[in-house]
Amino acid sequence: MGGQVSSVDGVHVVVVGGGFGGVAAAQQLRSGGVSFTLIDSRDSFHHNVAALRAAVKPGLAQRTFIPFRDTFGDAFVQGRVERVDVERQAVVLRGGREVAFSHLVLCTGTDGPFPGSFAAEGEESGPSGVQAYEDFTQQVQAAGSVLVVGGGSSGVEMAAEIKAEHPEKKVVLIHSRMSLADPELLPSVRREAEEVLLQKGVELVLGEKVDNLSRLQLNVTSRNMAVTTERGATLTTDLIVCCTGQKVNSSAYDSSFSASMAAGGALKVNQHLQVQGHTNVYALGDCTDVKEPKMAYHAQLHAAVAVSNIVNSLRGKQLTSYHTGSVTMLLAMGPDDGVGQFNGWKLPRCAVVLGKSRDLLLWKSWRDMKQQQP
Repeated sequence: MGGQVSSVDGVHVVVVGGGFGGVAAAQQLRSGGVSFTLIDSRDSFHHNVAALRAAVKPGLAQRTFIPFRDTFGDAFVQGRVERVDVERQAVVLRGGREVAFSHLVLCTGTDGPFPGSFAAEGEESGPSGVQAYEDFTQQVQAAGSVLVVGGGSSGVEMAAEIKAEHPEKKVVLIHSRMSLADPELLPSVRREAEEVLLQKGVELVLGEKVDNLSRLQLNVTSRNMAVTTERGATLTTDLIVCCTGQKVNSSAYDSSFSASMAAGGALKVNQHLQVQGHTNVYALGDCTDVKEPKMAYHAQLHAAVAVSNIVNSLRGKQLTSYHTGSVTMLLAMGPDDGVGQFNGWKLPRCAVVLGKSRDLLLWKSWRDMKQQQP
């Protein structure tokens, strides 16, 4: 960004949501000397890129929760946003507290099923999250067989992580489509993901959809549960893990920005990542309607553009535009394998291992948060 802008009177940026995009925005605001408040309902940043491995590897979960206050001090406020008062330019928290803003950055992300996501609130959300993942590793250990529902990128990674940690267990992945992983990945990468799963011994049931999922107990080991498909097949398993159903977390803004929302709750943004109809409100990450895979990597790119544009607007400079590029996505399939592509080019599996699979970029989040890993 270059230079400090803290001398501008009345400038205070409120960042709602402490995921990858929100943390990146807060860090860049601080580096630029811009007054800000980061708000999240949890007390800790969750490095959910490593969530699926933390679900099967005991002891890892404690490294995936990083306390906000140790990084941001008084610039962090823990609370749940009830609504945004656009006219008064204030964010209203549960309990009535208000935080005034000159500029607002919304990065509320998506919610989905555990263990891919962890949505607990409260003063001890970090410790409770660690305990939830440690408890889940015991459920996996107790199961003789595991059924992973959903063969998108999360389902592929989940099945591979279970098999990598517990090669002796029966792992079945069921997917409603015939091709695995994200549709925006190269066909060759998607085929390679299937090959890796088969090499690891994962059984695949493709083109089938679970019929009775809403009546089944998830994430708890129970011997020989009967799972039926829409085509009439029956599978038995001891543990069911759901990797479908990600939804935009729009509760913080849906009452205030309903006219700016797309189907599904995402916010419509222009090329500058400004929310439609609002020049001082930006959105980034999973809660935008930008047509690209919903990934931490993209949320961090959005953060750089949004913060630059806040600074540029204060200085009367031209705003920066965000442009989607060729897809970059790495799938960690256990600590010693993975598939992916960079800027549209397929990567060797060894490159994915070095780039992501080995440590799942945990080192980067701890470095960015300027804290020491436990």
